[in-house]
Amino acid sequence: MNQKMLKVVPVLTALVLGMISAAPARAADDAQSAKPAIVVDNMTLLRNKIRADKKLAVSVNMELTPEEAAAFWPVYEEYQKEAAKLWDRTLKAITSYADAYADLTDETAKKLTDEAVAIEKDRAALRLAYLPKFRKVLSDKKVARYYQIESKIQAVLAYDMAGQIPLVK
Repeated sequence: MNQKMLKVVPVLTALVLGMISAAPARAADDAQSAKPAIVVDNMTLLRNKIRADKKLAVSVNMELTPEEAAAFWPVYEEYQKEAAKLWDRTLKAITSYADAYADLTDETAKKLTDEAVAIEKDRAALRLAYLPKFRKVLSDKKVARYYQIESKIQAVLAYDMAGQIPLVK
């Protein structure tokens, strides 16, 4: 593994460990309980922690020149604002699922599934919409690097969320 890519691993590990250490202990029978232990509060904590730590991870791994940094960070902040809206929708959908878990109907399951797929579609559309904006301020190699970093962070978050959300019963 490239030494530069190793820089992102400790930061991402710290993000996940921070999330795990903040999570309350869950009973083994959460899937049997009326409301699953979907740790919505912890997701909010994680999101706040990521806002602080993610920028550091990106900064360390992007290796931007001062000129690149001056052009990149405003676009990054704009992108993150839009991405935060998608996280808000995700959190709302997870909360809706947690609230409906015990008595989930086919109709509610359909609505939640449709929203989950729509969020994925909108996340892809956001990445696509910002690609030319990032390309205006960075070389294609640096844009590729940023998208890789973003993808790795998203994968860690998705993995953590998947571990906390029980399957539909």
